[in-house]
Parts: sequence; C-alpha cells; structure tokens
Amino acid sequence: MSFIGISCYYHDSSAALITEEGEILAAVEEERFTRKKHDNSFPFHAINYCLDIANNKKDFVTAYIYYEKPIRLFMRIVETCIKSSPRGFTFFHASMKEWLTKKLFISNDLKNNLSLLDDNFIKKNLFYSSHHTSHASSAFYPSKFKEAAILCIDGVGEWSTSSAWIGKENKITNIWEINFPHSIGLLYASFTFYCGFKINSGEYKLMGLAPYGRPLYYEKILSNLIDLKEDGSFKLNMKFFKYHRSLKMISNNFYNLFGKKERKKEEKIDQFHMDIAASIQKVIETILIKIANNLYEITKKKNLCLSGGVSLNCVANRKLLNETKFENIWVQPASGDSGSSLGAAFSYLYLKMNKKRIIKKDDSMKSGYLGPEFSDNQIINFLEKNSIRYEKFDYFDLNKIIANEISKGKIIGWFQGRMEFGPRALGNRSIIADPRNPKMKEILNSRIKARESFRPFAPAVLDEYKIDLFNLNEECPYMLITVDKINLETEKLIPSVVHVDQSARVQTVKKERNQKFYNLIEAFKKITDCPVLINTSFNVRGEPIVCTPEDAFKCFLYADLDYLVLNSFLISKEKCSINLLKNFINYNFIED
Repeated sequence: MSFIGISCYYHDSSAALITEEGEILAAVEEERFTRKKHDNSFPFHAINYCLDIANNKKDFVTAYIYYEKPIRLFMRIVETCIKSSPRGFTFFHASMKEWLTKKLFISNDLKNNLSLLDDNFIKKNLFYSSHHTSHASSAFYPSKFKEAAILCIDGVGEWSTSSAWIGKENKITNIWEINFPHSIGLLYASFTFYCGFKINSGEYKLMGLAPYGRPLYYEKILSNLIDLKEDGSFKLNMKFFKYHRSLKMISNNFYNLFGKKERKKEEKIDQFHMDIAASIQKVIETILIKIANNLYEITKKKNLCLSGGVSLNCVANRKLLNETKFENIWVQPASGDSGSSLGAAFSYLYLKMNKKRIIKKDDSMKSGYLGPEFSDNQIINFLEKNSIRYEKFDYFDLNKIIANEISKGKIIGWFQGRMEFGPRALGNRSIIADPRNPKMKEILNSRIKARESFRPFAPAVLDEYKIDLFNLNEECPYMLITVDKINLETEKLIPSVVHVDQSARVQTVKKERNQKFYNLIEAFKKITDCPVLINTSFNVRGEPIVCTPEDAFKCFLYADLDYLVLNSFLISKEKCSINLLKNFINYNFIED
C-alpha cells in the first residue's frame, strides 16, 4: 500500500507519495510542471507523477490525505470578520464570494479531480489532516530523531499560527498553540510588504537585505507592535495591522509609527528599508529564541524539529542552534505549505494507522531528491528533435571539462538526476559558478538571475572541508542554517559566497548523498585547490526551478549561461545556431 498527501488552494501546491513502511517515494510542487511560481491550483501534474511512481513500484494507493480541514478555515474567516465588523465588511464580502462559489466545495473538488486521475479512487479513501498537524508531521517523522520537541510557525493554518509538540516514536502530541490573528509569520510578512517585496515569496529578500542595515527600530517594534512575554507567548497589537479584516496587510497606524508609506516595487531600496529589515529580523530571532528556550524547559528534549514558513529563515535557525539548549536541530527542507503534503501523508500513516516508524541514520528525505528525473534516451530525443548540438562524455571527463570552464569564469546550468523538493536547489537543478571570483555575485545577480544586487549566493562545500573553511561541525545538506563570522582567510578564498555580515548559507555535500555533484566539486578542487562551488537554483527571477530538459534549455538561453549539462550531455552557448536561439528565446518569464 501507499498514500498520497495533497496540499493546494492557498500557495505552493504539491503532492507526496509514501509507502506503508514510511519510505518517501516522491514529492513535488505543482509549479515545477505548470511553470507558474507558487501555483496554488489543484496539483494534477504532481499527483499524476506520484501515481506513475506508485504504478512503477506496483504499489496500490489506498488513501489520499488533504493537508488541512477546510471547514475549520471557513469558520475562522467568518468568526474573524464578525469580530472586526463593521470595518471588515468589504473583506467579508470578498471572502464569502470566494468561499460560497468555490472553497466550501473543496471536498467535492478533491473527490472529482482524484476520480479523473485515479480509476481506483474511492471517495471514502479521502482523509483530512489539520494544517499544523501536517506541519508537525513533516518536521518530525522524516527526521533522524527517535524523540524531539517540534515547533511549527507560519502565517496561519485554520486557526493556528504557532504550535509546539512532542514527538516520540510514531506519535506527536500537541503542547500548546497560538491562534490567529497573532502570528509571527504575518508579522514578518507585513514588513515584507512594507519594504516592497511580494508576500509569500519575498521573505527571502527581506532576510537577505537585513545584514545591510542596523536594527534601529527593534525597540519600537517590540514596544508597539507586539506584547512579548518571557516564555515566548505573544500578542500583536492589531491596531497596526489590517490583514484580519482587509485585503491589505497594515494600517495607517503602522505608517505613522515608522513615518513612511510602503516602498513601491519600482522604488529604490534605501538605508531606511535596510534598517527596517534588520530590525524585524532581530525581533523574529528574539521571539523564536524565547519560544524555543521555553519549549526546552517544558520538554527537556535535546532535539528540535522545525517546520512552517518561518522555519525557512536560516539566519534565525542558526540563532536557535547557538542560543538555546537544544543540541540538534532538523528543519524540514520544504517547510512551507508544499511540505505539508508530505506531512499529511505521514500523519495518516502514524496517527491513524499506527504504523511502526522506521528511523533512518541521516533522515528519510533522500536528500530532497524526490522529483522527476530523465534518462539519457529522453534527453537525446529532446536534443535531436530540436536540432541542438551536443557532446556526450563519460562523467569523469565531463567533470574535468566543466571544472576547468568554471575556473575560467564560465557559468554552468547543471541538470542531473531527480529534481529537488522544496525551495532550494541542492545540486541537481543548479546554476554553478566560481566562488573565488569577487565579481561573480554581481554577475550572477545582474546577468544571470536578473534579481536584486544585495541577494547572496550559497557555497556548496565538500563535507570534509566544512570545519576548516566554515568552522561548521554539523552537516547542512539543505542550506537551512547559516554560518556566521566566517574567518578572513575563507572570505579571501571565496568572496562571492560570503554575505556582507560575514555569514553564508552553506550546503555540505557528501558523496553518499549526491555523488555526481560531489565529484564535480572534487574535480574543481583538483584544479583550483578550492573545495567550494557557488550553487544557486536553476531558474531566473519569477520562474520556478527547472524540471524538464526543455525547461533547462530555455532557461539556459534566457539566463545567458555559458554551458548546459544535461546528465552526461554538454551543450555550449557558442555552438547553438542563431535560428535555434530565435526559436527558443521567445519564452516569456513572469515578473516576480
């Protein structure tokens, strides 16, 4: 038997397939197929991919599990609108129109759509998990811990915005929760909006901007916007916010407090915005440390598991590791709503079916490589159908060639194996470059990624060099915990991956996790004596990470990369014909 978890209709729709032994067979976001970033539609393609994997394994899908309970969400919206009346009438009207015409019928939509995809689907085999149960399950069950404290913090799911749990063996137990409208995620999102970035996608930008500023508004935020207790419990001062009663995030009181309106997308980012970003980042860190310290005192567990969108704040995760009593931290790589499909499936397996949990040495995420892969035959068919010139090499020769080209300043699109699940490219759908070049950050941001100049890039380092270069003791395979206070010698060696505050979001690479990527970095080290490569996601601004060879080729042309590697095939930009470029360059990317 196997089970499919589903997340959709809010943002980052996805599907995940697990077996009755708890093995993750597949997990993928819908956006990778539709090419619509943060796609929230029903995940037809993602579920179909999971079904194909199940059929190939001769597994029979016996249950589908939706990641939250729609009626609870509906009741929260109704109750919130009533409490804020009459001011929330416009929001209430817009919400009810959407709910009464569509969202109240989510159950029917799920059943009808699943019937289209799966001839064996039976309506009674559709189940529901609560939103934060899905998050908690995704955090604990794939981890390597037998016991752990669990912390889930996001914007909002049904009623919960923050929740704490204890995980032991195959059970998770809720300890406490904080409910809407009091939300750390929505507090951070309000500042994301205020600084001119898009909510639910621009939070990374706010975090990247913070080191350029000073936390001048830290006390002002703590004194006015939030009532924070020593145990980490909190309440927001709702007179500064409107998201609970309006389609807007913040109120006039918010503007008056800081003395400016929000930055428009086209407006310049100035020192004020940098200081605002630094201030809210420090506030979030303070809140999380208080919450985590209290959670440790309650549970006395040495391990902490994290999920929810706020858990993707890798700077705060480092603070949790350094400034709390927890010895080990494991963060779900797909901590946002996409990972909730996986959590929903796990919640059914362990909380409903009471199956025995099998704990893996590292974790059960298979290093995040859970999406589609493409054979050499499939790639050859694509290349020859489109008259694309290529060369084929064995991997030993290919690694030497690519490593040498990188050392000369060339930028590579690297496409191998199964696509990553979650927001990070981890060496299978990556853009690769030389971190020793002090201009490479600027080149990648402007010429390749077409994004803001302040955004940093991640170093992928051979695992055995993580202590020497980054003073890093723990493994960081998912880029979810930063390293701070990088020494001057390392900064001189790899300046393009060291952020302005001497931090870096490191990915450690072990041969057993990703042999091809490991071997490429090793080949680069043999040429340069540098065991590090820049690793950034294979996409441009506003586009999801590439999924197929065609996606990769289009992005290769559009992003002005020098070479594209598709498995063992090498494509050079210089050798692509003008007519071919014209045919493929007619490719419209959605602005972020």
